[in-house]
Order: sequence, then structure tokens, then C-alpha cells
Amino acid sequence: MKRLRLLGAVVGLCGLAAALFIAASPPSVPEDVIRSSVIRVPELMERAWTLPVAATFQSNISWQSNGSLCGPASLANVFRSLGEEEITESEVLEGTGMCWTGFCIMGLTLDELATVARRHTDRTVSLVRDITADEFLEHMKRSNDPGRRYIVNFTREMIFGSGVGHHSPIAGYLEAQDLVLVLDVNEDYKPWLIERERLFAAMDTFDGTTLNRVRAPSIHSGATSGAAIAVGASWAPSRCRSLRLP
Repeated sequence: MKRLRLLGAVVGLCGLAAALFIAASPPSVPEDVIRSSVIRVPELMERAWTLPVAATFQSNISWQSNGSLCGPASLANVFRSLGEEEITESEVLEGTGMCWTGFCIMGLTLDELATVARRHTDRTVSLVRDITADEFLEHMKRSNDPGRRYIVNFTREMIFGSGVGHHSPIAGYLEAQDLVLVLDVNEDYKPWLIERERLFAAMDTFDGTTLNRVRAPSIHSGATSGAAIAVGASWAPSRCRSLRLP
């Protein structure tokens, strides 16, 4: 009996180790594929970094420390841009009981990410669900409002041909070019621009638990001109959703 329990414990530990390895090392995409899949024209990137919200990040991104922490890393960057105190992954996760191993096994859902955000801000956090392409356009226009932040949840496969779900902040929208600035928190990808319709399509995915049209959590102060955060997919596959701070 003891041997069976020991065997079960060993199998369990092996399973946990395998899950942690997968979480730490999501599928990679070749550098040339990344370059050809998104837009990094210097003139457009320079213009995007001058947008009101993008400027609050000061072209400085704190990269996720492993492949499973894109959600906490996104919140940490957003909080820093808003002047909040929690500006590291560990500070964002403190007291939540989530990802206590240092890994968010299979990532965080948007609902979980919204729960983490609520734990560390006085702003109102809400999820935007089931929005249309036209409504998404309106949200992207609002992403230039210094009082708002958005984090989007999308699947890399729709943009880069392979990969899984991912959370990253939106830093602004170049309306004339219809391009969205995504502050990818994975250092291998770095920030990039993408056509709004392509980003919308990449957000229209399955999160492993719920089929949903584009949705996002949002955080705001409750005042008329509060702050808003929209969050996209975590490392796990995700159906279009977002978190916002209006």
C-alpha cells in the first residue's frame, strides 16, 4: 500500500513537473515569421509611441519571466503606467493564491486576471464580453484615452501561424492607418502594430471553458473619466475577450 502511495506521489510530481515545463516553454515562433506577421515600420512605430497612452509606458516593457505569466506581466506594466504600486509579477499575484509556484499552469483566464486586478486597485474592474467588430473599433479609439488601459486576449496562431493564447496590453490606436499598438510582454516578440481586423479575429477564440465573442475585463475609478483596462488571452487558448478600466 505504501508503495502504491509512493508511486502515486511520484507520478503526481512528474505530472506537475511536466506541466511546469510546458507552462515555462510555450511553442516558439521563428524570428523571421514574427517579423513578417506584424508591422514594425520605424516611422509608424515612432508615431505609435507618441500616442497618449503609449507615452505613459515610456517605451519600457517589463517582460514576462516565463511563458505562463503573460497575464500578471501585462497587469504589472499597466499598473506601472497608471502609477499604481504593484509593478512586478510577484506584487500583482501577492495575496491572490494564484500561481503560487511561480507558474500559472495553463495560464489565467480573463475572469481570473480580472480577479487579480481587483485585488490590487481601487479602480473598478469589469469584463467586456460579446462585442462586435464595430464595438471593438470604438474600444480601440478609446484606447488612446490616457484614463483608460486595455489588455487583450488573443491566440498567436491567428497572427503568427502557430503558438497559443496570450495576454498583452494595448497602448493605442493609429486611426488613420487602422493599426493597433500591442505591447507584447514576451521579449521574443516585443511591441508590434497590427491591423485592427486581424487582431479582432485573433481575439475571437475559445478560452478552454467558454465560447464567447470578443470580451475584455475593464478597470476604472467609477468616476466619469476613470481609467479602463482591457485584457486579452492568457497563455491558455481563449475566446475573444478583454478587461478594461473605463
